[in-house]
Amino acid sequence: MEKCESQKMADDRSSAPDNAENPGHPAPKRDTAALIAAYMARHAETRKQSSQYCYRHNPAFSSKRADNVSLQDMQKSLESFSPEDCQVISHIWGAFGAASSDQRQVMLRGILGQCCLPQLSDVASMIRDLVRIDFISLLPIELSFKVLGYLDARSLSIASMVSKRWKQLADDDYVWYHLCEQHIDRKCTNCGWGLPLLDRKRLHKSKQAVLQRLEDLSMSEKLSNPALSAPCGKRKRSEPSSGSSAGQMEFSSKYRCTDSTPRKTRPWKEVYIERYKIENNWRSNRYTMQVFHHTSPVLCLQFDEQYLMTGTYDGHINIWCVETGALVRTLIGHIRAISGLKFDNCKLVTGSWDQSVRVWNYQTGQCLSTFGGLDAKVLCIDTNNNLIAAGSTDATVKVWDFLEKSCFTLRGHTEPVHSVKIHHPSSTLYSTGEDMTVKMWDLKTKTCVRSFGGPNVGPNGHVAQIQQALPMTIEHLEGDDHHMDFTDDKDPASIQVTTAEEEESKANRRPTHLLTASLDNTIKLWDIKTGKCTRTLFGHVEGVWCVAADNFRIVSGAHDKLVKVWDVQSGKCWHTFSGHTKPVCCVDLNDTGFASGGDDGIVQLYSFEN
Repeated sequence: MEKCESQKMADDRSSAPDNAENPGHPAPKRDTAALIAAYMARHAETRKQSSQYCYRHNPAFSSKRADNVSLQDMQKSLESFSPEDCQVISHIWGAFGAASSDQRQVMLRGILGQCCLPQLSDVASMIRDLVRIDFISLLPIELSFKVLGYLDARSLSIASMVSKRWKQLADDDYVWYHLCEQHIDRKCTNCGWGLPLLDRKRLHKSKQAVLQRLEDLSMSEKLSNPALSAPCGKRKRSEPSSGSSAGQMEFSSKYRCTDSTPRKTRPWKEVYIERYKIENNWRSNRYTMQVFHHTSPVLCLQFDEQYLMTGTYDGHINIWCVETGALVRTLIGHIRAISGLKFDNCKLVTGSWDQSVRVWNYQTGQCLSTFGGLDAKVLCIDTNNNLIAAGSTDATVKVWDFLEKSCFTLRGHTEPVHSVKIHHPSSTLYSTGEDMTVKMWDLKTKTCVRSFGGPNVGPNGHVAQIQQALPMTIEHLEGDDHHMDFTDDKDPASIQVTTAEEEESKANRRPTHLLTASLDNTIKLWDIKTGKCTRTLFGHVEGVWCVAADNFRIVSGAHDKLVKVWDVQSGKCWHTFSGHTKPVCCVDLNDTGFASGGDDGIVQLYSFEN
């Protein structure tokens, strides 16, 4: 086989006489091993005294499985050579290890200049792995969290599988708190996903705990490994202690001072995963269903994690246990149909066709007070904090204020009022009636400040009576360029600026849109500021009797016996449920499911939690 050019040059150099460069002065006979030994002795002390370490040779990061595997491979390769060849190779490695940085570069250039293409290809493949840097472990913990804060949940899960150190960083509460804050109760504009609402009390209490944890971790990191806070090329090697290296960073020991503290709340990663599963079940239409039977049509209902309360045409109020499906208690006091109910942690308020409003202690079944003297049937009620509002067939809305111990009447509708909704933070009330209008009332001045719909609104308004209206705060609608600016493309470090109080104030601001359901088979979304209809949802083939909504979805029930679930931002119908045999009269919605009740006396409770 013909030799390549580099091999010929090497042979020529090896066969040339020692005095080739100085023909007049013969070179002394010196052993090559002795020359290398003298070279190593001359430079080893200089290398030992040097306090500068690169990333790969820093004692804090010297334990690398990939390097160990590479050394094992080289050891096996050496075994195939003769002892004399192995000794020469070992001397070459030793000389290179003792050389300075400049001398190493000269040696590498010379070696690479003599390499053939197959050898250069091997070098290129080895370099790809060797130049990789574990920057997450190298950076200060604040910067590591900032980098990880730009990842989505899938990328964080992949990052946690890189190493134990990456897992502890990627699973930290600080990182997942930011992810929860970005997605819970709002739709992320980057990924298009939003997660069900988290209890605001936990959000408020955990904010300071997360930031305090970051501060503790940063201080612990500095105490456990001071070298990590210095630039890579200027770290000083610590003197080794008995049995271990003081410079080696053990992540478990770094976290020991904080992880030993008993956790009072669930990890934010666990919260995110739980909420993600619920949202994924919503989108995939995976649910469990409970059925509650009544002897008469169900006109109104409300539920939470513990109770389902229903009001029926026969004047009974039924309280059901959501977990077991058993009837806990029946409240009897009204003598005609229950047209509306609303409960909170301590009381239940009901309205009836018997022209009265009652307040109950539903834990004991006792009726605490009765508001009578109304001139017409009560068709709807709502309560919020210290206010109770009731709409009647006489086209009026009556409001009781317990704080001021007063009662006043709002007049403006010309037909019976079918829906009232109090928005307490903005001190406004929204009412709908058979006159095809929605009126927005200022509860401080007790005047109507805006009307939506009506016969003169044009082709975009409802053409039949409006059954229900819900005020909503929507940050962004698909296809709408003019939306409220709450972007998710923010620096993860801004988590220190966005507080729980600001999240609460965002929920308490004035609503931006109004959702209405009508017997003209449509659901409309109105811009409260301009009073214009911005979107119409088509899908029901008969009148829409009821609607419920949150920040992500709308649930509607109609005379066509169907219940539909819609996406708030896009207006698309996600799912249709056809379990009822008669018109659907009422629906309610929370973050884990919804309930629907109809003229067939059936209440269906859908849960997307499991």
